[in-house]
Amino acid sequence: MISTNRACRARFFRFRRIVTKMLPQQGSAALHPLPVSAEQIRRILAGTLPFRRREAFALLRSLSPRRRLALHEAARLLATDDPMVWESAGAVARAVREAVFGRRIVLFAPLYLSSECGNNCLYCGFRRDNREAGRITLSPEEAVREARVLERRGYRRLLLVTGEHPAREQAGYLADVLRAIYRETGMRILHVNAAPMPVEALREIREAGAGVYQVFQETYHPETYREMHPSGPKADYAGRLTCMDRAFQAGFDDVGIGALLGLYDPRFEALSVIRHAESLHENFGAFPHTLSVPRFRRAFGSPLPAAPRPVSDTEFERIVIVFRLSVPAAGVVISTREPAALRDRTLEIGASQISAGSKTDPGGYSEGRRRRDSEQFEITDTRTLEEMIRTILSRGYLPSLCTSCYRSGRTGSRFTEMAEGGRIGSYCLPNALLTLAEYAVAAEDPVLKEECLTAVRTGRREMEDSPLFGEFQRRLARTIAGEKDLHF
Repeated sequence: MISTNRACRARFFRFRRIVTKMLPQQGSAALHPLPVSAEQIRRILAGTLPFRRREAFALLRSLSPRRRLALHEAARLLATDDPMVWESAGAVARAVREAVFGRRIVLFAPLYLSSECGNNCLYCGFRRDNREAGRITLSPEEAVREARVLERRGYRRLLLVTGEHPAREQAGYLADVLRAIYRETGMRILHVNAAPMPVEALREIREAGAGVYQVFQETYHPETYREMHPSGPKADYAGRLTCMDRAFQAGFDDVGIGALLGLYDPRFEALSVIRHAESLHENFGAFPHTLSVPRFRRAFGSPLPAAPRPVSDTEFERIVIVFRLSVPAAGVVISTREPAALRDRTLEIGASQISAGSKTDPGGYSEGRRRRDSEQFEITDTRTLEEMIRTILSRGYLPSLCTSCYRSGRTGSRFTEMAEGGRIGSYCLPNALLTLAEYAVAAEDPVLKEECLTAVRTGRREMEDSPLFGEFQRRLARTIAGEKDLHF
């Protein structure tokens, strides 16, 4: 039985979507305030005082999946330089993540489709003026070949990444790739990281099966944005900042946002990401599905030899903590830009999704060799999927290759409500166990196979009080017998 409040909220957001579709698609930034006000963030930072230890501890004790950090509280926490406070904050962030998602850590890989780009971002190897770059665009057939390599390694979700091609019709190309990979492989969900598009173009890739649509603002600081993006379509700060509103109008339930740490003050960027997340929730009823925390890495052919504003490991970890406490329902994503030891530490402080075995050059998986001239950036953590699974297991967590929420209607505002209410974890555990069992059945390494199955048996005992336990046992037995893609 749906409560009156929930039914009213659902009707409200359906009405809002109908109205926004009636508005002009172009120039929407001029019609409506931007989702993030740089001036507001500046004022918050200018007037922020750090927490006293007692204040901080009192605040941390109050936090939960439903009671998240307010923006001004996040600012005060980021201004606090007390190791004891941050040790406690990390523990609370881990507890909040486990209250939402349980022990599961989601694994995925990026699949780079093209290094051709009409933008001139100073930090990127794909930039238009990089004359040393090798330009590659995969055909749908070549993308399928890459996906098959990743499927054989055990991946079931991919993030498709492409540059902003100056001539190619981007939506049609992406739709062709999406349909080809779904048709020709066993991939279960494909997410897309691509340039901002009009509503109709976004609708085309959504209808082709894209799950999460991901765009990073890179920097929310307008002056730095202009400096870092001197030419090309990406020079449009407002157009990029409003693209997630268009994604929701196009029918996407789930979006991913983030900032490239190292271009400007990391506190400004972190607060801007949080404010962007709040704006999406206010307008569309859903927090972003993911908050990514990429940090500047030197790219081949980039004129930037180092980050304009370097972000230390300590600052990085604190941002991970604050993201988890500010947006408990979001997946906090850590990429292979970061060193292995740091990535492992983020698992203890709130990170919930992590890439593994990544290549950032188109064709890099099937070719089996590194093409430095066509990489977007240098990878730091080179561990394979198998190695990451072992690492996650060794730390007491569950590696998850689950894709069920996207295919079971647990997306958008429904996902946010279930996550904040502590109900999404009741699906995360059985689905993580089933995907880990499926991975174990196919694993060639007998030691890894047994490590995975031992974790499944341990997790099975955690399921005994669940109303899903009986059906879970039946589906687990079928999975061990070789059946695939059983999920809740």
